Amino acid sequence: MSGRRAICSVLALAAVVAAGLASANELGDPDKGAEVFKKCTSCHQIGGGAKNRVGPQLNGIFGRPAGSLDGANYSKSMLRAGDDGLIWTEETLDAYIENPKALISKTRMSFRGISDIKERSHLLAYLRVFSDDPANIPEAEPTATATDHDLDPAILALKGDPEYGEYLASECLTCHQISGNSDGIPAITGWPTEDFVVAMHAYKRKLRPHPVMQMMAGRLSDEEIAAIAAYFKDLE
Repeated sequence: MSGRRAICSVLALAAVVAAGLASANELGDPDKGAEVFKKCTSCHQIGGGAKNRVGPQLNGIFGRPAGSLDGANYSKSMLRAGDDGLIWTEETLDAYIENPKALISKTRMSFRGISDIKERSHLLAYLRVFSDDPANIPEAEPTATATDHDLDPAILALKGDPEYGEYLASECLTCHQISGNSDGIPAITGWPTEDFVVAMHAYKRKLRPHPVMQMMAGRLSDEEIAAIAAYFKDLE
């Protein structure tokens, strides 16, 4: 399974690089982004001498796995997203800044988000200045038009059938261990239902980068995702 995961990671990186080449010059104005960043300074620092505060310092954020900075205080949901393969790119940062809890449920970040796509574009351009050799970073394509990343409350309200979920989960268990142990692949046993549903829909919208999970989530209906979530939630 570790070899399979490595192959998937290479494929994901290749896709990201290809997308980044087409979008390298589409970010906003970093000087305007410095003004937008003032909304973030109560929790985050960036630049020379930046330290972790309530949130992590943001130097080198592009290309960083979620929840991976030493010494930062992350929520369990953020750590889980990082273990699951979430990388901070133009696309995923844009979605997170627009509505943090729509991408990472139960994140510690209480910020309500920035709905204006131009402000987000300027902010991303500013953050990118503090990443290594920003002109050559292979980010995913940035969000070009306003996108609603919120899940319909009706989707989160769906009550999944655990027995049906057990039937559907057989494909999940070809990689994930029913015992809850992890061996190069994150455990999903005992996940809160909302976290599971949000994660699967993030794969479905291709905000989370794993190509195999994107394919599998894309084949599932809302009801099927709810059923699988209900099954894994109750496993011990």
